Amino acid sequence: MQVPLIRLQCGVNSYDWGKKGPSSAAARFAAATPSSDLAIQDDRPYAELWMGTHPSNPSKDLTTGRTLLDLVQDNQALLAHSVAARYGKKLPFLFKVLSVAKALSIQAHPNKKLAEQLHAKDPKNYPDDNHKPEMAIAITPFEGLCGFRPLDEISHFLDTVPALRQLVGEDNAKEFAETVKNAQGDDSEAAISKNKKTLRDIFGALMSSSEADMTAATKTLVESATADGADFAGRGVSATSGSVLAELVTRLHGQFGPDYGLFVLFFLNYVTLEPGEALFLRADDIHAYVSGDIVECMASSDNVVRAGLTPKFKDVDTLVNMLTYNYAPIDEQKMEPADYPYVTFNRTAYSSGSSAVLYDPPIDEFGVIKTSLYGDGSKATFDPLDGPSIIICTGGKGKISVGPTVQEVREGYVFFVGATAECVLESEGGPDDEFITFKAFCEVEDHSNGA
Repeated sequence: MQVPLIRLQCGVNSYDWGKKGPSSAAARFAAATPSSDLAIQDDRPYAELWMGTHPSNPSKDLTTGRTLLDLVQDNQALLAHSVAARYGKKLPFLFKVLSVAKALSIQAHPNKKLAEQLHAKDPKNYPDDNHKPEMAIAITPFEGLCGFRPLDEISHFLDTVPALRQLVGEDNAKEFAETVKNAQGDDSEAAISKNKKTLRDIFGALMSSSEADMTAATKTLVESATADGADFAGRGVSATSGSVLAELVTRLHGQFGPDYGLFVLFFLNYVTLEPGEALFLRADDIHAYVSGDIVECMASSDNVVRAGLTPKFKDVDTLVNMLTYNYAPIDEQKMEPADYPYVTFNRTAYSSGSSAVLYDPPIDEFGVIKTSLYGDGSKATFDPLDGPSIIICTGGKGKISVGPTVQEVREGYVFFVGATAECVLESEGGPDDEFITFKAFCEVEDHSNGA
C-alpha cells in the first residue's frame, strides 16, 4: 500500500514573461527540492511551477523518481474511487505558482465542448480536450486585467482616447455609445443580450483592424500617454486613474511595441490584488496577468486562446467568437474566502492569529485552502478528505504528518496527500513567523460547503 504522503519534485517552465533569477518565486520553490538539478541563473526568466499529473510537466515522487501520474494510475485509492470514476486516473486539477514580470497574453480558456473541437482540429496549439476554469490567489502584490469593464467605462474611453476611437471606427464608436445610453437602467434579458452583441461587435472591430492601422494608432496612443500623465484618458474611470492607465500603456509598449493589447486594456477591468486576495476566471472569460506572484489552480488543461501581448500563436477569430462578453465591475469577479470548518487548531500562546480559509470556486474540480500558523508548535489538523490534495509551503517552516509519517516543511516544499488521510501541519517558527501553506484538493462529495 502506497504511503499517502509523498514529497514531490516539481518542474519549472522558463517563459519570456517570467521573473528573472531568484526574484522568481516559481524558481525558488523549484530549487528547494534537494535532488533538483535547477541552478537558478540570474538572467534567466522562470515563469511557472507545475504541481500535478499533467503530462506536459508531471510532478515526481522525490524518493523514487516515479511520476505522480504513474503512482495514482497504479493505486486509485490515492485519488479516491469516486474521483477516479468521475475524472479518470489523474488529478482533476493542475496547481501552479506563477511569477510574472512581463504581461502574459490577452487570453481566454475554452469551455469543454470548444476544447474538444480545438484539440481535434489543432492538437499542436491546443494540446488537450479539457476546459480550463482557473483561480488566482496573490502571494505578492499582483496586477492584471480581468473581464470586460462596465459598458459606460468603455464608452468613456471611446470618447477620451482618440487613438482607440480611430482604431475601432467612428461609426462603431457612435453605435456603441448610443446602445449604452439607451440601455441605462434596463436589466432585462433583451437589453443585456443587445449590450453583449454591441460589445462583441466593437471588440471584433478592434481585433480585426489592420496591422498598419494598429501600429499608427499605437504611436498616437503612446504620445498621448506620455504627454498627458494624470489627464490621460479623461483622468480615467472608477479606481483606474489616468496616471495608472498612462503608465500601463507606456510599460506594455516598452515590453511588446505596437500591439492590439495596448487597446484591449481599455475594454478590460484593471485589478490589483494584495496577498491572499483572489480572482476566479470562468471558461471563455477574457483576462491577462500583468505582474506579481500568484498561486493558481485550474482544471487540468494547458489550452490557451491568445490574441495579444504575446509572441506565441494567436487565434484572434476563435477568441472573438468564444467570449461570453459578460461585463461587470471588477469587485464582482474577486473571490472572498470563508473560514474552513473541517480543521482543528491547538491554540498556543502565540497562535491566536492562526487560520485556515477556503477559496471555493463554483466548479467541481478543485478548491484551495490557505493555512497560516504562528508560534512554535501551533498545529492544524485537517479532517480526512475523500479525494487527493497537493500542498505547497510559500513561507515559514514546520512539519507535515499523515499517520506515523512525518516530514519537515520549508518554503517551496510540495507534498501530495492521498485520499482519506488525516493531515496535520505544525509550525516551527517564532511568535511573529507565519507558516503559510496552500492546499489544492478535489472531493466529489463536496466537503467544502458542508454538504
